[in-house]
Amino acid sequence: MNAEEKREQRLKLLEDDIGRALSESERSGELKSAPSYGKPLNLGDGFDETPAELRMPMKMLKDAGVVPPEVEVMQQIAALEARAKAAPDAAGAQALRQQAAELRLALQLRLERLRTSGTL
Repeated sequence: MNAEEKREQRLKLLEDDIGRALSESERSGELKSAPSYGKPLNLGDGFDETPAELRMPMKMLKDAGVVPPEVEVMQQIAALEARAKAAPDAAGAQALRQQAAELRLALQLRLERLRTSGTL
């Protein structure tokens, strides 16, 4: 038996085990007691909103614990805006808001470039 056949056999065993567990949960009524029973899943993670060609790369990054650069910029913008709100003087707050606006513009340009060309 070669490696591919072994892999397929392991996957089949796993599928059989999952199927048995789901059947048992259905028989016991456990599935019907779930609040989401009979409703579409709402994962709330943006998967459905992500363009199809980017879903797998973004999922791989997420699973690896890597934050995409665009998300890091969004976090930087949020931090700058929070610092601007807490700034003791108007000039300092304005400088922080300006930095946030520049980052926001750069992010919008990057996302538009990605949307139109599919690459950065």
